[in-house]
Amino acid sequence: MAETKHLEGKVAIVTGGAGGMGSWVSKTYAAQGARVVVADTGADVEGRMGVDPTRVNAVVDEITSAGGEAIPFIGDIADMDVAQALIGTTLDTYNELDILVCAQGILRERMVFNMTEDDWDGVVRAHLKGCFAVTRFASIVWRQQRESNGRIIYFTSDAGISGGPGQSNYSAAQAGKIGLMRSNARALSRYGVTSNCIAPLASTRMTDRGRGADGGASASAAGTAMDPRNVTPLLVWLASDEGGIANGRIFGASGHRISLYEEPVRERFLYSEEPLWDIDQVFEVWPKTIGLQDYPLPEIEGMQR
Repeated sequence: MAETKHLEGKVAIVTGGAGGMGSWVSKTYAAQGARVVVADTGADVEGRMGVDPTRVNAVVDEITSAGGEAIPFIGDIADMDVAQALIGTTLDTYNELDILVCAQGILRERMVFNMTEDDWDGVVRAHLKGCFAVTRFASIVWRQQRESNGRIIYFTSDAGISGGPGQSNYSAAQAGKIGLMRSNARALSRYGVTSNCIAPLASTRMTDRGRGADGGASASAAGTAMDPRNVTPLLVWLASDEGGIANGRIFGASGHRISLYEEPVRERFLYSEEPLWDIDQVFEVWPKTIGLQDYPLPEIEGMQR
C-alpha cells in the first residue's frame, strides 16, 4: 500500500535545512509531498566559518534526485533583509507559504563566568533573532491572507526548558524561543496560524560535538533510538492539517517516544488582602506556607543538550 503524503502540495521553509537535523526535516517533508525551501548558511557548528553553499545544494540535489521538489536559499536569516528575501524568494517561486520550520542554530559552549560577549551575542542572534526575523515576514503574508493554515515550528531544547550547565547563551536562546512561540500562538491564531516548539534528542553534529562527528548524524546512530529520523514523524504531524489542533505547546521527541510537556502552573502562593505586603509578615508566614517544602532543581529525563 502506498504511503500517504501528509504534506501534499504544501510549501515549507526549513531554516537550518542542511544541518544534521534540518536536512532530515527537509528530505522528509519533500518525501511527504511538500515543496521545500532549504535555507542555510552551510557554516560550521560554531557559526564562524562563513557561508558555504556546498551542504545546502547537496540536500537539494538529494531531494530532486529522489523525485521531490526543492530549492536552496543561502544566507544568514538572522539578518532582517535576508529573512525578508527568503520569504520573497519562496513566494516568487511557489506563490504560497504554508510551513515555517526553524531548525537553525550554532553552539558556543562556555561556563557563564567564561562566556564572552561574542559567544553570547552570536548564539542568541542565530537561534532567537533568526526565529523572530523569518517569523515576522512570514506572519505578514499570513495576516494579509486573513485565513490560512500556516504552521510555525521552532526547535527548542531541554536546555531551554530546565537550563544546561556550560550553555547559558544556548539555554537562554532556547527558552526565548518558547516565549516567542507562545506569543505567536496568541497573536496569530486569529489568522489560522499555529505555533509550537519541539525539543528533540538525537545524534547530530551539534550533540556529537567533540566526538568526531562529521556534520550529520554519527554513523553509529543510524537505525537506533538516537537516529534523527525518529524526530521527523512529529515534525510532519505538526505541519499537517491534522496538526492544526495543537497550538502554543512544547513537544518532545527522543528515541522511540513522542511526548507533550506539561505547561507551567502556579505551584504555591501567598496572598495578602492588604494592598502592600509587609516584609516582616512575609518572613513570618513563609515557613508555614511556601516554605513547607524544599525547592529542588527541576530534572528533565534524558537531558543532554
